[in-house]
Amino acid sequence: MTTLAIDIGGTKLAAALIDDALHIRERREMPTPASKTPDALRETLQALVEPLIPSARRVAIASTGIIREGTLLSINPHNLGGLLHFPLVQTLESITGLPAMAVNDAQAAAWAEYHAPEIDAQNMVFITVSTGVGGGVVLDGELQTGEGGLAGHLGHTLADPHGPVCGCGRRGCVEAIASGRAIAARAQGDLAGLDAKAIFDHAQRGHQPARELVAHSAQTLARLIADVKALTDCQTVVVGGSVGLAAGYLSQVAEFLAQEPSVYHVNLRPAWYRHDAGLLGATLLSQGAQQ
Repeated sequence: MTTLAIDIGGTKLAAALIDDALHIRERREMPTPASKTPDALRETLQALVEPLIPSARRVAIASTGIIREGTLLSINPHNLGGLLHFPLVQTLESITGLPAMAVNDAQAAAWAEYHAPEIDAQNMVFITVSTGVGGGVVLDGELQTGEGGLAGHLGHTLADPHGPVCGCGRRGCVEAIASGRAIAARAQGDLAGLDAKAIFDHAQRGHQPARELVAHSAQTLARLIADVKALTDCQTVVVGGSVGLAAGYLSQVAEFLAQEPSVYHVNLRPAWYRHDAGLLGATLLSQGAQQ
């Protein structure tokens, strides 16, 4: 049965036709509408998926934010703009005429990475570092979502009680320090106004202030991973996202993690499915829901 999988992120929307063997047959992308209003998102989603609907039999959605009873919520409203309480499942069922389900994008990605080749761990954590910082937790082979969909939102754990205020209202969250948005917000001098990608480009060319911004993010993530190890005793942590997969980033995280006591060390891996993990994980979860 072919699944129409949709990944809703802070900067882009992706949709793909995926078969039961997890082969991506067709894939489309569009920017997330800048206005981030319900009408704008609905119109963009319709344009994105319309060519794919005739070949699909169900819809699986991976989205930023908390998914509760098919509705999009958020810890950090800055990531969603005016989309708080957006009826995600109802909207996609109306657009496509197909049954739909929705899950947080990092939880979906965690489930995909748990099924990736060479992963042999009953306890695994996925962390995505991108516009924000998210996560998904698999314990004893089960994806943890929590009663309210909050489980795995590791970006909103505390990194620095004196750090910047996070969009969630808390001070010093990991997301407020390590995310792509946070890296850009800390930039000064000739880096001011640049996005995280441009700052990484400068760091790769040896620009010292840019290198320090990236290192601060990597060190914060390493400390988060040590905390995650203490909480879950996971064997493997998989890192994804545009920042997490940027050249040289994960090796820096590994260096900082190696400075922690050995009890907090874990097997670190880059995301196998890279930027398709959310699409594939949502598909896997929809297959399980239909069985």
